[in-house]
Amino acid sequence: MEAMDEALFGSPPVEVAPGAVHLPGWLAADAQADLVRRCRDWARGPAGMRRHTMPRGGVMSVQMVSLGWHWSPYSYTRTLPDGAPVQPFPDLLGDLAARAVADAYGAPPPAGADPYDVALVNFYDADARMGMHQDRDELSREPVVSLSLGDTCVFRFGNTETRARPHTDVELRSGDLFVFGGPSRMAYHGVPRTRPGTAPPGLGLDGRLNITIRASGLRG
Repeated sequence: MEAMDEALFGSPPVEVAPGAVHLPGWLAADAQADLVRRCRDWARGPAGMRRHTMPRGGVMSVQMVSLGWHWSPYSYTRTLPDGAPVQPFPDLLGDLAARAVADAYGAPPPAGADPYDVALVNFYDADARMGMHQDRDELSREPVVSLSLGDTCVFRFGNTETRARPHTDVELRSGDLFVFGGPSRMAYHGVPRTRPGTAPPGLGLDGRLNITIRASGLRG
């Protein structure tokens, strides 16, 4: 699976904050279509897509399936709630994450870095949102890699101290890559809205898929 040749298709990387880099048009159209097919296969797995119930009783509007480790608010486990094993983490996503970090920062992950071993596949329909939150359930602080497929969204990238301002709104389109690590690794972020009907016509996707790839730092 190939990332776009930046000189022909993509736009230059944009540093949104120190350690937070947006690479528009990073995935070529055929790579996007391949990932959409894979996401559909993963969604048919033992757990399938689910809306998690938060500790205070609210239900997430985003549907999610986990790979490698099962995420539920706010922890990771090796098994699903019914005791079945979680679907394995695909090597393909590990390779994509390593290439994404190299392209975002100009250098591959350093030797000894925690391996990427977990992915959350999130599906947004026209009404789905994601509130401001930190990705803080991992022991590792390797950069988070985020891939967008389908409908465009407004991605709100904030600060590390509070859910409130200052923040920057970034429009993420299908094929875009967003990587955040270093001083921005614990920044609050969310998706206040999507733009229905903006997916590339040939992708065959009604809605938005977001694949976030992380290094859990967990063992066993």
